[in-house]
Amino acid sequence: MKELTPRQIVTELDRHIVGQHDAKRAVAIAIRNRWRRQRVADDMRNEVAPKNILMIGPTGVGKTEIARRLATLTGAPFIKVEATKYTEVGYYGRDVESMVRELVENAIGLMREQELERVKPEAERRVEERLLELLAPQPASLDVGVDSPNTPERFERTREKMRQMLAAGDMEQRNVEITVEQKAHAMVLPGTGPGNDSMEFDFQGMLEKVLPKHVSRRQMTVAEARKVLFEQETEALINAEKVNAQAIELAENVGIIFVDEMDKVVASEGGRGADVSRQGVQRDLLPIVEGTVVNTRYGYVRTDHVLFIAAGAFHKTKPSDLMPELQGRFPIRVELKDLTKDDFVRILTEPKSSLTKQYTALLKTEGVDVDFTPDAVDALANYAFEVNQRTQNIGARRLYTILERLLEELSFEAPDMQLGRVEINAAYVKKRLEEVSKDEDLSKFIL
Repeated sequence: MKELTPRQIVTELDRHIVGQHDAKRAVAIAIRNRWRRQRVADDMRNEVAPKNILMIGPTGVGKTEIARRLATLTGAPFIKVEATKYTEVGYYGRDVESMVRELVENAIGLMREQELERVKPEAERRVEERLLELLAPQPASLDVGVDSPNTPERFERTREKMRQMLAAGDMEQRNVEITVEQKAHAMVLPGTGPGNDSMEFDFQGMLEKVLPKHVSRRQMTVAEARKVLFEQETEALINAEKVNAQAIELAENVGIIFVDEMDKVVASEGGRGADVSRQGVQRDLLPIVEGTVVNTRYGYVRTDHVLFIAAGAFHKTKPSDLMPELQGRFPIRVELKDLTKDDFVRILTEPKSSLTKQYTALLKTEGVDVDFTPDAVDALANYAFEVNQRTQNIGARRLYTILERLLEELSFEAPDMQLGRVEINAAYVKKRLEEVSKDEDLSKFIL
């Protein structure tokens, strides 16, 4: 796990997300506490429970984006799930334990990447030796006579020359024949399809061990063979059991699960049918968040020290409508604020990959230089803010619809235009958006 201070985490999040300082601080402290916990005495470490976070705020204000950026920042096992994907046990759907299995899969991916970096030099050395063997195979017998073409010295000179050509990239298009092992095709067995995530056994892995391996010889270029041989060598060098054990430990101690749409599993008053399942999802979530043992194909995983970050708009419901026991497991509450017009201006200009920069880069591929003037950005922000106030408030996502509408004609005509520069100013924005934004009926459907 990367050693980032809370201030560094907030600074990194500020590069991509505008505002929401309270939420950024909360997640930064929670992430740093994971790092701190790893450095306390063993007897105290087991007592330090994660302080789970509940982020409350309307759609499009940055809840999911904060979680998504955390994934790349921390280097810890991380998954994002929607609470609405899950149903109470007994209903068709996914059981909540599958989120822990996904977390372990993510941790295994991280550990495999680390192991891959560790064994890469040795794997590349082995690949080179195998390619040399294919390009300059050793004769069945070597003669010791001075005039013989098959002397050991001559063979070594040929091999060394071939090695130099291989290193220089001169042999990449030469054809070689290699042995390729084909894995058994996946089979869907009864009870292992979608909606049955809780199956304990790895049937596919078991089949691969039991069924005979299909081996075939294939002709391919050295460049193609290098990739296949590298995969074979890394597979041989990586200890799968060690990776699995380390991944489980990593997931248990620094894993983060982001549960979105938490407000959608609150049952309405006197609800029945689907509402019963929603209440059941809360009951099923409770032991996972409290701390339980989940059986995965790689072994048992404890969730006592997994950090849970939940988020929801809570438009029609309140966090207090959740089960009291579940509420208690999310002691840190953070409310994200509605976006203002000034926030929209910053969103359009400040982030490293802001929407205006994205569209500029996209149209640049057609040879069209697009320049957004400051008054155009101000007008766009104003339209986005006004439409959000009059219709449904969807936060920063409104900018997607506004910009698509604004640049629709330009995007369509760009391939046929000559090389040139297009200035997007306030007058251009007004011409493209004024009529639609003023008509409330049109705004609801188009913007």
